[in-house]
Amino acid sequence: MIGVQELRAGIIFEENGNLLQVLSYEHIKMGRGSANIKVRVKNLRTGATTDKSFINTAKVNDVSVFKRDVSYLYKDSDNAYFMNPQTFEQVEISLKLIGSDVNYLREGESINVSFLGDEAISINLSPKMVFEVTETAPGVKGNSATTVFKDATLENGITVKVPPFIKIGDKVRVDTRTGAYTEKAS
Repeated sequence: MIGVQELRAGIIFEENGNLLQVLSYEHIKMGRGSANIKVRVKNLRTGATTDKSFINTAKVNDVSVFKRDVSYLYKDSDNAYFMNPQTFEQVEISLKLIGSDVNYLREGESINVSFLGDEAISINLSPKMVFEVTETAPGVKGNSATTVFKDATLENGITVKVPPFIKIGDKVRVDTRTGAYTEKAS
């Protein structure tokens, strides 16, 4: 058992038979009385997100999760398939569980996966990844004085807003948590 004050983004715990991963954490203290802990959690089996509220002294069941790097192979209509590079054992994870993170997977790339026993329960993407721009409009001279952005399609099919100086073939760094452009990559 762990106290709810120890919950932080990324921590996985069990409640009523459900595996829940903390997405955000907020400690609220209002005047007199005990503090409240509010967390946004994702159910790792169904993919649903909900908000939970606990009193400051509450405890939740800790879950022993280990992480392993695996190589992404491919996806079909229901699952994404990964391979352990040491044992060549294949692991499948439901696309419902992965959610929109599937857009950031590239064939052959190493991905960190969380396991509960033999069951793969979530993927852990790098916070920022580099992608090549495959389609965008040319920049217009004189637009550098204001914060003007244009649409660019990346090699993974995602469209992001980029500054006007980005052109086709440039590599850009994207925040995988928000899907937003962060900087031009070298």
